[in-house]
Amino acid sequence: MSNKKHITIYDIARELQLSAATVSRSLKNSPSISQKTRQLVQETATRKGYRPNAVASNLRRQKTNTIGMIVPRLDSYFIATVLAGFETVINPAGYHLIISQSFERVEKEIANAITMFNSRVDALIVSLAADTTDTSHFDPFIAKGVPVFYFDRVPKKDTCRKFVLDNFEASVALTSHMIEQGCRKIVHISGNITKNVYNDRLNGYKKALVDHGLEVNHNYIITNDLSFQSGIEAAEKILSLNPLPDGVFAANDMCAAACLQTLKEKGIRIPDDIAVAGFNNDPVSRMVEPRLTTINYPGDLMGKLVATSLVDKLNGKSPVKISGTQIIKSELLKRGSTCRING
Repeated sequence: MSNKKHITIYDIARELQLSAATVSRSLKNSPSISQKTRQLVQETATRKGYRPNAVASNLRRQKTNTIGMIVPRLDSYFIATVLAGFETVINPAGYHLIISQSFERVEKEIANAITMFNSRVDALIVSLAADTTDTSHFDPFIAKGVPVFYFDRVPKKDTCRKFVLDNFEASVALTSHMIEQGCRKIVHISGNITKNVYNDRLNGYKKALVDHGLEVNHNYIITNDLSFQSGIEAAEKILSLNPLPDGVFAANDMCAAACLQTLKEKGIRIPDDIAVAGFNNDPVSRMVEPRLTTINYPGDLMGKLVATSLVDKLNGKSPVKISGTQIIKSELLKRGSTCRING
């Protein structure tokens, strides 16, 4: 651990035998200070590794004009679209975004929350890590009156502002479509069902089966991390089931695409033998053959809605205490991986 001392304007003033006020004005390039002195101070500051104390400045202003965001991973197409939509709103409003990722670990999420709190962000946006069950690490923000908004993966409590997709209804629609295409033995590949998104998608799948008079076979429910590798492993498990399923609905497109490709390599005809569907409308859904039936999850729209609501709150256009859930509608995209019947 480095014990190197943090350099202040007083250290520079002491070395140059100037007042702290002169050093401060020189660093701000004030015309009231001679160019020679300004240059000397700035060169000394660079040499000594001086960094302005933004936190102290922010404390004086009581506002940082920064919004913190904690997400599970930045290499997600969905998260990327949310960020794009979010920044189109907050940047023109004069706010900057600080992003950190939890890598799906609650301990990292807690560390990120502490960093954001100490950075005195004006608000915090969160999509929860896979293993987060307790959100008390965000309580200090609430206690300080800092807005905390959740999106996509949200806590169960009703006392917070949440933005989610209609995961349950979307899953009912997708599963019903597969049944209408002749599927009767549909495998569902789910993520961690402690997360609202995967629990809702699983329950929507079950509801559609029951509505169509089909049995919910728990041997047909596979839970994994929905990665590409897990899609391959799921396909191998599916091929070992007896009787062989005639449909697969994976809770994201990456896993579905890997599963589809592996089944094809094993001689399975898609969709004639086994229909395959995903969720999220990631670019990979259009790169496999046949193209993947999926649910369009409008991340950019979600980002804009979250940002607009948050900026309104920060600018005093919405109540100080705000809660409730905003549900964003999705769209079923029917493609070749499931469409056995014309029309």
